[in-house]
This record gives sequence, structure tokens and C-alpha cells, in this order.
Amino acid sequence: MTVLPEGLPLAAEFPDANREQWQRLVEGVLRKSGAHDVSGAQAEEALTTQLPDGLRARPLYTAEDAPADEAGYPGFPPYLRGSRPQGSVLAGWDVRQRHADPDPAAANTAVLADLENGVGSLWLTLGEHGLPIAALPQVLDGVYLDLAAVVLDAGAEFGPAAERLLALLTERQVAPEAATGNLGADPLGLLARTGDDTDTAVQLATAAGLAARCAQGYPGLRALTVDALAYHDAGASPAQELGCSLATGVAYLRALTGAGLDVDPAAGQLDFRYAATEDQFLTIAKFRAARRLWARVAQVCGASPQAAAQRQHAVTSAVMMTERDPWVNMLRTTVACLAAGVGGAEAVTVLPFDDVVGLPDAFARRIARNTQSILLEESHLARVVDPAGGSWYVEQLTDELAHAGWEWFQEIERAGGQQAALSGQLIGERIAATWAQRSTAIARRREPITGVSEFPNLGEQPLVRAQAPAGPTGGLPRVRRAQAFEALRARSDAHLAATGARPRLFLASIGSAAAHTARSSFAANLFQAGGIETVAGQGLDPAALAEAFTTSGAALACLCSSDAVYQEHAVPVAGALAAAGASKLLLAGRPGEQRETYQQAGIEEFVFAGSDAVAVLSGLLDEIGVAR
Repeated sequence: MTVLPEGLPLAAEFPDANREQWQRLVEGVLRKSGAHDVSGAQAEEALTTQLPDGLRARPLYTAEDAPADEAGYPGFPPYLRGSRPQGSVLAGWDVRQRHADPDPAAANTAVLADLENGVGSLWLTLGEHGLPIAALPQVLDGVYLDLAAVVLDAGAEFGPAAERLLALLTERQVAPEAATGNLGADPLGLLARTGDDTDTAVQLATAAGLAARCAQGYPGLRALTVDALAYHDAGASPAQELGCSLATGVAYLRALTGAGLDVDPAAGQLDFRYAATEDQFLTIAKFRAARRLWARVAQVCGASPQAAAQRQHAVTSAVMMTERDPWVNMLRTTVACLAAGVGGAEAVTVLPFDDVVGLPDAFARRIARNTQSILLEESHLARVVDPAGGSWYVEQLTDELAHAGWEWFQEIERAGGQQAALSGQLIGERIAATWAQRSTAIARRREPITGVSEFPNLGEQPLVRAQAPAGPTGGLPRVRRAQAFEALRARSDAHLAATGARPRLFLASIGSAAAHTARSSFAANLFQAGGIETVAGQGLDPAALAEAFTTSGAALACLCSSDAVYQEHAVPVAGALAAAGASKLLLAGRPGEQRETYQQAGIEEFVFAGSDAVAVLSGLLDEIGVAR
């Protein structure tokens, strides 16, 4: 009689599967796709995906891949599994909405609507780039300041903004122990955005003074924000974002302890703000790694274990947002919000889907807050502490990202710290190189953008929003993934407005639908991503295709079909199109050994998966005569 183990009795009589068996199955699949020379570990490597910072996502993770370092328990060092033992189970994470409308009355209406419909705290942009500081009482009229946390973001004017909020708390007789939020001092973040370090020393002293007042009289109010969005918005990788935030946090600890605060209250004056992106696993790993890294920094600085817990504010990435087809931003922010919650952020801001178009309207703000409400109340996302814990992939990714972030942090420290690395261009140059590499992948559509570089809709009606206040400039740039393709679309829109028609290209779909559909669809998708309208003609007769080209009113033509059809029909069709007046001929697909033959027939350019779409499209618009 067989005695079954208590753990998995139903599986006990089946032999254990091993990695080698899985690799052999992968070999069989790869052979069907034409890869006959890969086996064993090579087969597994063929399915590996490259990630930023030299990281890799492998196709299979097992218990053997679990990191050697102890993950600990939620609420205990190294805080990898969360800063609180209960996570967000009791009340969910803090739903925090951002407001920057310079009209105080409109901002107050939006603030009250948010608080009445699920928002727990407010993030207010004040000063030159947002709401007037003097209007803070009007903006917060009707807000119970002992219930709703207020986070300020006033740039260089953080001192006056903080004083106005503290005065308002006194005027409304809010008990000091009931006030919560952050005064928003971030001198190094301001340096990153403006490139001006003239007043950084004075600003650090002012921030230290505010921190001392908060530590002594406002136990729930913090003075400084370590805002890593400045680096993310410039195109930084996750590890670069982590390393810069650590270096900034260390600089602030030095400033605060130098001003007389002990390390524990100094650490207690910092909030950390990170971007959450549509890459859910990297986002989850980033927030978990950030807590682990900061716990190590705090430990080395002599902080107690209780003071080493990092408080995190997640903001959905502005880099991933698009002006074109902005409705897709709802999906992007949903995934990013989910990842931030799973990653353990205490507060989450979902940017409205129209945020990059202008000032969000009431509908967009409603969608933003309801995104979080659905994840919390209907999907019950916060009812599990560290839901990603125990995933071998997430644990390994967290560990690798933590090491990459730590290496970058050490490099910044060797350069003299965050201020010196910003002023000396180390950070700017390194982030620029990262963004240039990513821009190449975007231009080649290896990182697709739905609604922009893939599946564009040339007939969409643009959203119209009031212009939002511009942010500070002069330092690190602000970038977006879609900017290169959206610039091409803007050229097309201007041409449409000036001439009454969009730039147009003729697709010569040669042969049967089975032969040409794949490449015709690919080509139409590609050209429309640059704002070029496509008109298709189908058949094998060169004369008929040339006549269809003439009727289309296009100046350019692209041949679309299978390689087999090209060998017989590409040259005569190209000749007929050239004779009909096509100023430039393209072919969808790689030319292979036929390149010279095709070029002799007048085909000048070849478009295929992985080609530089931005360069091709820009050149075609130039060819058509579309103004830059």
C-alpha cells in the first residue's frame, strides 16, 4: 500500500518534471519555427527577453532561481515585502489626486468632487507652475484638514507655500497631531528640473528648518519629498531612478542631521515618489527594491529599524502617456496603478488620461479615481499583503534590480553625491544615453505604442483641453515615448489643414489576398503611424496597378506581397508605377539577395519589421513636401 504525502496527495504518484524536460519541449517548438540548431540551455536562452539596466526576463523560473538574501516579513527590515505588517489590507492604499489648475475656484470644485468620491489625499502644484500660493485657503475651502492629507509641490517656492499651509492649519484650529501630508521641499529635485544650483544650499537650509518644525510639532506632517519623477520623466531606467532617489535621500539625511536632527527623525521627514509604468513586473520589482535599498541606507546611517521603512508615493508615468488616441491611456494607467498597489506603495496617483493634452476635465478625473476604486473595492487588490511575494520571477527581478540600482547609487556617491553628479552632468549624460537607446527601440517599433506607432487612427478627433501651466525647465528634459511619432502626425495634420488632404501613398498589393494581406496590413499600419494615408490597389496586371496609382492621387507607392510573388512580378510592377509618375518606390519586406535587382527596377527603400520607422516616415513626408 502506497502512503501518500500530506502536501499534494493527488500529485504524489506522478514523477517530478525537471528543467531538462521542459527545454526539450521548447526545442520542438523552436524547430517548427526554423531554429534547428538550438538545444538545452540555448533553447531557453532563445526565449529570454532583454530588459533595461542589463536585466533579463527568462521564460521559466523555479525555486532554484529564488534569491539567496532573506526577504523578511512585511513590516520588518529589509521591508522588501512592505513597510507595514498589515500592508494595505485594513484601509487600502491612499488614493491621491493631483491638482494644478491655476484657477482657485475651479481647483476647489475639483478638490471637493474628488474627496466626495473616493480620494483620500490631495497633491497640489503651487506657485509659478500651478495654483497661486495665496489662494491656498480658497482651494482648500470645505476640506477637513484633519482628515485629508495635503501634499504640496511648489518648486522653488516651497518655503512660502509651507508657511501658508501651516498658517492655514492654525487658522482652522487643526490640532498639530491631526495634520498629515508633506510640505514638498525638494531642492535637489528642483536642481534636476532647472539645472540651477545657485540657491540649492539656501534651499537645503530652509528645508532643514521646516523638517525640524515638523519633527517637533507636527508628528504626521513631513517636510521633504525625494521626487524621482524628475529622472523618470527625462528617460531614466528603473535602476537609474532608484539610484538617484537613494543619493538624494542620503543628501537630505546629511543636511538634516547636519542641522541638528537625529537620524531617526531626519529619516522620518522623507517621502519618496516613484513612477509606475505599464510594465507591471518591473514596476512591482522597483517599489519592492526601493524599500530594500533604503532600509540598507538607513541601517548604514545608524537609523533604527523602525525608522528605516520607506514611505512611497506612486505616480503613473507621464512618459508612457500619449496625446494621440489618449483613451488608451486609461488602460496604461490601470496596469500601472495595479503594479504600484501590488508593489506596496502607500499612496497612488493615477494621472487622468488627458493629462498630457492639457488640464484634465471632470470626466478624466473621475475615471482616474474610479480606476483605483475598482482595483480596491471590486478587485480587492489590497486584501493580500505583498501579493507578488513568493513569485520566483518577481523575487529574482527585485533582487537584480536592487543590485543594479545600488551600483548606480555608488557611482553617484563616488562622484561627490547627488548635487555634484547633477551639476557635473554625470546624471544628465547617463540618462540621455539610456533614453537614446530606448528611442531607437521605439523608432523601430520594438517597443510598440498602441494607437500611435501601432494601429493609429488617422480619423480620430483630437481632444481639446485648456492649456496646463508649464513645468520648470532648464535642467533634465521631459520626454514621452510617443513624441517622435506624434511629431510626424502633427506634420500631417498641418498639411491637411493647409491643403485639404493628408499625405498619401499607394499600396500596390500584388497577387491574391493570401499572398499580400500580411504585408499590405503591415505597410498600411506603418505609413499611417506617420500620418500618411494609404490607398490600395490589388492584382497582378502592372498596367491595372499603374492606373489605380494614377487614380489614387498619391505621389509614392509601396509594393506589397510575398517573396515568391516579388520574384516574378516586383520588377514589372515597379516599372509600370515609375512610368505612371511615382516619385519614390518602396517594397514591404527584406530584399535579401534580390536587393540589386529591385534597386535597378527603381525600388529605393525597403520597409520591414525592425526597420527605423521614424526615419522612413520622416523621409517620406519630406519627399511629399510636408513642412517640418
